Amino acid sequence: MPSDPIILAFDTSAAHCAAALLQGESILLSRAEPMSRGQAERLMPLLEEVLAEADCTWRDLTAIGVGIGPGNFTGIRISVSAARGLALGLGIPAVGVSSFDALAEIGDGLPAIRAPREQVYVALPGQEPALMAQVQAESLGPLILNDDAKAQVQAIARLTAQHWQSTTTPPAPLYVRPADAAPSKDAPPVLLEE
Repeated sequence: MPSDPIILAFDTSAAHCAAALLQGESILLSRAEPMSRGQAERLMPLLEEVLAEADCTWRDLTAIGVGIGPGNFTGIRISVSAARGLALGLGIPAVGVSSFDALAEIGDGLPAIRAPREQVYVALPGQEPALMAQVQAESLGPLILNDDAKAQVQAIARLTAQHWQSTTTPPAPLYVRPADAAPSKDAPPVLLEE
């Protein structure tokens, strides 16, 4: 295994499936595929393709980096559960990186994650993330929007490289608000006693 750490980062928190492979300080390869559905089926094949194209194997990895959101509720669960499973199976750390931190790594301005109905999630310094109209957020200064999935996943890889040695907790989803899925109308199953 090379002496420089090799980090595999991925993100499915928005309408994309993205992955980046970083060795030392260099991005070896990154891919981002736009998709509003199907990330669960595409993520593992995409990771395999990225590793193969870079002539790496799973065992070459030093750490996993994963985008934890905020963003698409299901997308976040897909990538976080994949990262936790891979880290456990490979015996390497997994680092969760918020989309806010990744966007802040990309440029100057207020990190903003697109939301439905012309709204964005923003995290103002010293405050909890909030949902607001994009026009209102723009009045606070220039926005760094999550429109470039490739740049965002590369930032996740770079931030993971900075923190993988000090990470002690597994990644967990960053939800700004509860899921908006309607509760099931099905009756729960009857449990039989012995």
